[in-house]
Amino acid sequence: MNTSKITRKNFLKVTGGTSALMFLPGFFLNSCENDATPNREADPSFIPDIEFELTAHPSEVSILPGAKTKVWKYSGKIINGRKDALQTLDDNYLGPIFRVKTGEKIRVRFKSELDEITIVHWHGLHVPEEMDGHPKYVIEQGEEYVYEFEVKDRAGTYWFHPHPHELTGPQVYSGLAGLFIVNDTEEQKLNLPSGKDEIPIVIQDRTFDSDNQLVYINSPMDRMTGFLGDQIVVNGKSNFSLNLDTKAYRLRLLNGSNSRIYKLAWNDGTPFTVIGTDGGLLEKPVEKEYLTFGPAERFDIIADFSNKEPGDEIKLVSLPFPSTISGMGGMMGRGMMGGNNNASVEMGSRLNLLSLNIKNRVDRKFNLASRLSTLEKLNPQDAVNFNNPRKFVFGMGGHMRWTINNRTFEMNEVADYEKVKLDTSEIWEFVNGGGRGMMGGMMQMPHPVHIHGLQFRIIERISDGGFDETFDSFKDGFVDEGWKDSFLLLPGTRVKVLLRFEDFTGMYLYHCHNLEHEDMGMMRNYMITK
Repeated sequence: MNTSKITRKNFLKVTGGTSALMFLPGFFLNSCENDATPNREADPSFIPDIEFELTAHPSEVSILPGAKTKVWKYSGKIINGRKDALQTLDDNYLGPIFRVKTGEKIRVRFKSELDEITIVHWHGLHVPEEMDGHPKYVIEQGEEYVYEFEVKDRAGTYWFHPHPHELTGPQVYSGLAGLFIVNDTEEQKLNLPSGKDEIPIVIQDRTFDSDNQLVYINSPMDRMTGFLGDQIVVNGKSNFSLNLDTKAYRLRLLNGSNSRIYKLAWNDGTPFTVIGTDGGLLEKPVEKEYLTFGPAERFDIIADFSNKEPGDEIKLVSLPFPSTISGMGGMMGRGMMGGNNNASVEMGSRLNLLSLNIKNRVDRKFNLASRLSTLEKLNPQDAVNFNNPRKFVFGMGGHMRWTINNRTFEMNEVADYEKVKLDTSEIWEFVNGGGRGMMGGMMQMPHPVHIHGLQFRIIERISDGGFDETFDSFKDGFVDEGWKDSFLLLPGTRVKVLLRFEDFTGMYLYHCHNLEHEDMGMMRNYMITK
């Protein structure tokens, strides 16, 4: 299946024909709710430090040996400003890498050459409502949307991807994604590995046909559970490997998969040294034997190979974890987190992700500071709802629909409990479980939760029982010490987060970042008002 031809017109062919309709209530009906502002033009009063052009377009790249794969991709260039603010990736479906500094004002002229609606979401960035990529702002082929904002975020690894309602999954799967890296003075003082010693690692899974073309959605259950590919692709390449020396490197990791969860580990048992997560640097390094890595999450790690020898090979792997459950899994012949009938690529299978080959011995010592950054202190007791957190239940609703508080996405609607006040802090509690009817009680899956427009702090993560084996297999791999914009909500668990609403009013999204769940409507708006 060629994902460069996935359009609203033929999407049902991709999802398995009309049999998929029972799993897609209201499929494409919400598109009529778009109250878009097409062709947003540049504001003459906004003076950017850097002006970019970003275009989404069909292309062909080499992913596997043999025929090139048809993809969609982002291409970019600098119109004005620092020439090193954009790193172009050759023969790769991943987009360019933005490299900007905190405080810089940027303008991005986004143009679409796709044959369906699209829009760009700047994942993790704190930007005004109009700049966040809400699906109500989608543009058509040949149109342009101009983003203008000041970079208010601290140094960190952010990213960008499409966000049109009901089409985010196939568009990201077809190749539309890229990194947005922010630097600041606090980070510069640490003298972390940089240049060629700073390596982005984007991990995704894909399925290809015999002609090396992308295949998406093998069955309606792929859409219900989340699509899983049968091959791991890293930085847009299969069987990815790097030749490195005996020194320290900085690896910026992004789980760019649609739905796959990884349990990251080095095959030789070396612990990870984590220096940052979604929202930038931690206060101090954290060591972990493995890392629980949900879709959309990022880890910033230091990998020091100074004790290795030339000829050594180190593999980054995903360790096995439990993926079976009675009830829905037994009925459908699938695992709790399964999305594919091939047992070798089910969620929870052991996977080889990439290989690092040590080539040369060099004498370059690196000393990591014991203190990395200063994090703003937030007191949960200062939250206006400290004694009564807002509750959001992620589960299966009626008619086989993934829901949040038994609601699905409405383009312009905000419930009363989804309205918050500017310049306040709140505690939100996310619960995985519940739902209506037989399916609601039987089908529980992990949901990677993403909140737009801000970073937050995780203050509590609790297992309510029933899925203890799954929780125990992941719990030591969570890194909750820093700022986050995405987190993994496991079945039978509750997670409390502390949020601060500042700078901007307007309507933002929160949703499941299993992109197939999101496209089915497991997404809602929240409104910040004065």
